[in-house]
Amino acid sequence: MAYVYLSYGIHNCFNVTSGMEGRGEAVLIRALQPVEGIGLMQQNRMVRGMTDLCSGPGKLCQALSIDRNLSGVSLMNGEIQIQIPRSTVEFNIAITKRIGITKAAGLARRFLIRNSKWVSRRISSL
Repeated sequence: MAYVYLSYGIHNCFNVTSGMEGRGEAVLIRALQPVEGIGLMQQNRMVRGMTDLCSGPGKLCQALSIDRNLSGVSLMNGEIQIQIPRSTVEFNIAITKRIGITKAAGLARRFLIRNSKWVSRRISSL
């Protein structure tokens, strides 16, 4: 299921619930690499640059028109979907400390493709 909430009273944040119903477990989707619908995403964000298009949770939601009306929607067969890729590509995954928070910020719970230009905040040591 999608869980969409408002951050700082300004930005929508898109999460994928990951636990049993009734438990507060979700994964925040912080960024993505635009592949399809790029023109519409650029129009939604009013930007032309590709790497800045979805490089942050608020930007991602704005580009994809994700708002709190989509919270609770099934990600398997709802208005927005997460699908299994048709091809298998191996990625070099890095795990870093969480960013943009103060509580439990030291936990290594941020997963990203190492050296990706699409992440919300690049870390020079990766």
